[in-house]
Amino acid sequence: MTFTMEILAQQTERARLWKLRTCELHFGTIPKIMGILNLTPDSFSDGGSFFTVQSAIDQAKRLEDEGADILDIGGESTRPYSQTVTPEDELSRVVPVLEKLKGKVQIPISIDTTKSKVAAAAFDLGAEILNDVSGLEADPDMVELVKSTKVGVCAMHMQGTPQTMQDRPVYTDVVADILGYLEARDQRLVEQGIAPERICLDPGIGFGKTHEHNLELIHRAGEFHATQRPILIGHSRKGFIAKVLGNKDLDRCHGTVGVSLALALHRIQVLRVHDVAAHVQALKLFFASLGG
Repeated sequence: MTFTMEILAQQTERARLWKLRTCELHFGTIPKIMGILNLTPDSFSDGGSFFTVQSAIDQAKRLEDEGADILDIGGESTRPYSQTVTPEDELSRVVPVLEKLKGKVQIPISIDTTKSKVAAAAFDLGAEILNDVSGLEADPDMVELVKSTKVGVCAMHMQGTPQTMQDRPVYTDVVADILGYLEARDQRLVEQGIAPERICLDPGIGFGKTHEHNLELIHRAGEFHATQRPILIGHSRKGFIAKVLGNKDLDRCHGTVGVSLALALHRIQVLRVHDVAAHVQALKLFFASLGG
């Protein structure tokens, strides 16, 4: 099949706006890039790389300079079999960085947390988005906090918890099952008072899915546009890439970019990645080569 801009334009209608706390993200042909900044000692790919405040600040500025549209900051690893940390530990990791970043980056900041105490502190320091891997189900106070602060929110699907999610995950139809969850979760969040235009949804690549499940989610990613919400996918450097390449020790940047190009053809709105510069350049040339 020859992909052209005309074919892309004919694909399923999708959400074209995500309303954040003080600004809006408008989606066109090229996906928005969410740059990852993990302030953790144990994240699966870059744990410990930006564990000091200054190294984190430097990386945040680097991601912005490389072309990130959003900066996603997290203080707790959610890799398979990771251990939970207390709100106090998480706050001690993210608050000093957010304090130093205030006014120094111009792109929206997202806080990657399941804890309302951490989210509230981040919002006080200017964060515009909550990125919650539990779909706002882990903390009973989270929905009210999001509603009152009017931030944007990304609700993700996860089967189980980080401690259990890779223990034989099972689905009847992985895409249909997750789409059903996301649609139901979206409806519930709206019923609880979160404005529809503030909601983004994430099928949760790698969170309670086998390698085969992950590839099926990517192959059929366009089906998630049925939610009529922006779709965010976080596939960067994950294990299924190494599985396909046949070498777990390879640098997974190139494989991640390959997946991102496939997701771009499915018109996915937001790609959450570590390697921002590689994605910005690859996507720009990819669409220019298609005639866009």
